[in-house]
Amino acid sequence: MDELRRQLQDVFCDVFDDEIVLRDDMTAADVDGWDSLRHIDLIIAVEQRFGVKFATAEISGLKADGQNVGTFVHLLHRKVQSPA
Repeated sequence: MDELRRQLQDVFCDVFDDEIVLRDDMTAADVDGWDSLRHIDLIIAVEQRFGVKFATAEISGLKADGQNVGTFVHLLHRKVQSPA
């Protein structure tokens, strides 16, 4: 899972054009420029990088209150382990 986190951090850095160090408790409020449009850019970039597809409900859930990078990492890990 360390390699997955490293690659995900690379995607975040590319999308937000910034040197971001991911933390499990990090939310959109912690990242400058993480708005709804950038959220979609991030999802698309992650899908392309990892060869996965997120369902609409999963994408909405990631933006909900209380959701954080740790949640995203675990969801991505499950997707990579068993792509649908």
